[in-house]
Amino acid sequence: MDPGTMLTLFSFLFGLIVGSFLNVCIHRIPLKISLVHPSSSCPQCNERIRFYNNIPLISYIILRGKCRFCKKPISIRYPIVELLSGSLSLALFVKYGLTPHYFLFYFFSASLIVVTFVDLHHQIIPDVISLPGILTGLAAVSLFKVNGLSWKDSLIGMIIGGGLLYLIGVGYKWLRKKEGMGMGDVKLLAMIGAWMGYMALPYIILISSLTGIIIGGGSLLLTRRGLGQRIPFGPFLVLGTLMTLFFQAELKTLWFSYLNLMGR
Repeated sequence: MDPGTMLTLFSFLFGLIVGSFLNVCIHRIPLKISLVHPSSSCPQCNERIRFYNNIPLISYIILRGKCRFCKKPISIRYPIVELLSGSLSLALFVKYGLTPHYFLFYFFSASLIVVTFVDLHHQIIPDVISLPGILTGLAAVSLFKVNGLSWKDSLIGMIIGGGLLYLIGVGYKWLRKKEGMGMGDVKLLAMIGAWMGYMALPYIILISSLTGIIIGGGSLLLTRRGLGQRIPFGPFLVLGTLMTLFFQAELKTLWFSYLNLMGR
């Protein structure tokens, strides 16, 4: 096996291993439990999980999705998170190679995975992810010029991202007399703007809004929960961010093609 193939395979395995830790973050951060102690245990019977029962993806398959001790089902979230983490690591390695950009954007993507699943389950976006993420994004862009951005692009992205959602939330509350946009979403988009720059925000907001309407609205209709029911917006912001991260050039071409078509 040539070195390039080995590194590509390693990037996937590395993502799987980190994905196992991300599951710990998803479970413990909302509960404000230490990420280090105690060691991982079954949430049903509290039996400590041995290292050979905690191999990413493989253990879940071997154990058929059940705890070895109490035989109760293990959430499908665990292998999904590991697979997502591994796939994003692989995709970023293919895009950037073994460079600082790969590690920086993988760190960013891993944070977005945690945000997604915490928001889906608890409908909160932890400050412990978004606030350090804003500072890390500003630092990463300033020091490494990620995606050719300058610190001004990052700073403006942070201000516009957070400020825009804040204004939308204020406007919604004024019109409907109730909360519509949580401050967690505001801080998340400020973090995304810091990492992606202000030029990426239109694509991110457009994709997240459209997918939110289609997927979120369709889900509410199918489950008959009513259109007034609040749905977490964080996962849609994450989806828009990842699509823009990988396909911003294609999205830009598509957008200008649409504008030219409309101008005829």
